[in-house]
Amino acid sequence: MNFVAWKMLTGDRAKYLGLIFTIAFCTFLLENQTSIFAGIMKRTGSQIRDVTDADIWVMDPKTEYFDQTKRLKDTDLTRVRGVEGVEWAVKLFKGNPVARTLDGKFDVSICLGLDDATLAGAPRKMILGSWERLHEPDSVVIDKAGYELLFPDEPLQLDRTLELNDHKATIVGISDASAPFASYPVMHTRYSQAVNFVGQERTQLSFILVKPQAGVNPLDLTKRIENVTGLRARTSEEFQWDCVVYYLKHTGIPVNFGITIAIALIVGVVVAGQTFYIFTIENLKQFGALKAIGVTNWRITGMIVLQALTVGAMGFSIGSGLCTAFFAITLQNMATRGLVLMWQNVIGTGVAIFVVIIIASLISIRRVLVLEPAAVFRG
Repeated sequence: MNFVAWKMLTGDRAKYLGLIFTIAFCTFLLENQTSIFAGIMKRTGSQIRDVTDADIWVMDPKTEYFDQTKRLKDTDLTRVRGVEGVEWAVKLFKGNPVARTLDGKFDVSICLGLDDATLAGAPRKMILGSWERLHEPDSVVIDKAGYELLFPDEPLQLDRTLELNDHKATIVGISDASAPFASYPVMHTRYSQAVNFVGQERTQLSFILVKPQAGVNPLDLTKRIENVTGLRARTSEEFQWDCVVYYLKHTGIPVNFGITIAIALIVGVVVAGQTFYIFTIENLKQFGALKAIGVTNWRITGMIVLQALTVGAMGFSIGSGLCTAFFAITLQNMATRGLVLMWQNVIGTGVAIFVVIIIASLISIRRVLVLEPAAVFRG
């Protein structure tokens, strides 16, 4: 009977290929949009994730995400260092100076000022040069995407000169920093130097990076820091999720992607269901003949489900292949780096496609189950 079901399915090539194309299109759209959405949300905490030296971030109590900073007092650093369980705590500055090349090309940048003595939080993934050179005067490390933005179509080269808010800066390293939410150049420099680049304010301290002592649970230490200092303390993972939640609540990104994903599901259910239903109606005589010779409703149901699963598996495989090729191509573009096809999205899409084809097959099965075998032979 499985062979009979297969022959019935492939008998009409146009409808057979149409079903596969519909499922493939639905799969591609779902995997593509959900992976891009997840990648964009992941970008919101990319600079937090790149800091591998510290486990805890301390900030103003009202700070909700990375790009929202309120300056701390220098005495706050001393208070945090005095909390039991803290191995070390250092300053981190974040600002957005305008970077300008000698040719006049300019863009807003993300400038992270690291502790002068330890350089904690420096980029560990270097493409060219060394982050240790940040001890040199007026030195900065820029990410590769930012370099290509400011020096388009030019080879990677060290010791080039930039202006950051009219202050001279020398590129001593090119890093492979994670892509930020906005496509700004990401620069690392010393704390004292970053303050000069951005401009003087009454207070400059943006965040405090904390490393717990050996054996101290970071979650317990964050609560202790908050109780002792009154500041907000979050582990790196918690702070990354804070960024994601903020953008989910306060931007239109979830709505825009949600509409596209909903359309993909509707297209999959409606078009696949309608096509499969028409396919079943056109084969009512064959199903009626099978019932007339004694084939049970359960066996016929199994045949229809097998047909649905066959086109679903083929369509899902083709759609996943197309989506994989899409992300393989876009990875070559620095602006879209970090946007990859995630296995979680593939599994989630597979479940959604399974639900779609089950719904489509159930619509068709109902018509067959109520069919009287003798009715197909009348007239």
